Amino acid sequence: MAGNGATPTICPTLRYRDAKAAVAFLKDAFGFTEVALYEGGDGVVHHAELAYGNGMVMLGSAQNDSAFGRIAKDLGPVSVYVVVADADAHHARAVAAGADVVLPLSDQPYSSEEGVGSRDYSARDPEGNIWSFGTYRPRIPA
Repeated sequence: MAGNGATPTICPTLRYRDAKAAVAFLKDAFGFTEVALYEGGDGVVHHAELAYGNGMVMLGSAQNDSAFGRIAKDLGPVSVYVVVADADAHHARAVAAGADVVLPLSDQPYSSEEGVGSRDYSARDPEGNIWSFGTYRPRIPA
């Protein structure tokens, strides 16, 4: 899903043992678009940016010898929520790509400003991070 040229102000950042495989999985299973990929000659992904709608995640190879790697070496899996227009279609794509769905597609009672409940599901990526996708659209008050 392509963005609208917006500049996100919050970008979750993830570290992967196999960042190249993570980029491929996030694109294939969840429909992210690769914006940037900076790779070293040794295959290490120093920095990658993937977009979905007007949001973005950044990721790279886990490297304990870098400054960030030293302070983040004991981080565990993270959980990221992504707004999707059609949770059923998104879920079907993820399942077809072999995603490990850990919470089934279901309707939720909470609602956004539109007063409509959410439809969502959660899947685990190959390195244990939880990705939740749903129709709930949180709003930042004006």
